[in-house]
Amino acid sequence: MSAARPLDTLAAPEQRAQAGTLGMWVFLATELMFFGPLFFGYWYGRLQFPDAFAAASRETDVVLGAANTALLLTSSALMAAAVEAAQLGARRIAVRLLGATAALGVVFLVVKGVEYHHEWQAGLFPGDASVLVTGGRLFFLLYFAMTGVHALHLVIGITVVAAFAVAGAGAKPRWGPGQLGLVGLYWHFVDALWIFLFPLLYLLGRSG
Repeated sequence: MSAARPLDTLAAPEQRAQAGTLGMWVFLATELMFFGPLFFGYWYGRLQFPDAFAAASRETDVVLGAANTALLLTSSALMAAAVEAAQLGARRIAVRLLGATAALGVVFLVVKGVEYHHEWQAGLFPGDASVLVTGGRLFFLLYFAMTGVHALHLVIGITVVAAFAVAGAGAKPRWGPGQLGLVGLYWHFVDALWIFLFPLLYLLGRSG
């Protein structure tokens, strides 16, 4: 029994890390299922009202949408670099990268808020979409639902990343590279969702 203890000591952290990673993937799978009905509703509307969906898509601000896409792609690169820095023991660099990641997430929300304001003024909000036909109203109902739920997930991600940055700035870090890797998985998931949303919502009516 005594000979087995070193193996148990080595295996326990690895097993905990594997269990944590598996748990995060299961959580992300359930989140993807949560988005499933919204994507199904989008494809249904696109099949039923192709012209109206294309026309409504052209009402979105593709410049702001593209800017937010660039922000999230950059934030994903910074998050990946933060995880790598933590694995190499460069905690201070990791903390700075986490701060920059959270800051880009906040900028994304600010840009999205500006975009929402413009759309509200243009009468594109579903409850006041008098300028749109039936299919266009459905498009913007889905647009606000999908981007709103995405923004909520991003708020959660920003909060967690900022908390890790604060916790890592002290003399004794309260997390390890494995835990930060799980946070990175969630952040990349939120970014990947936007990579799907951007072409579906912004580029549909602009593709020729």
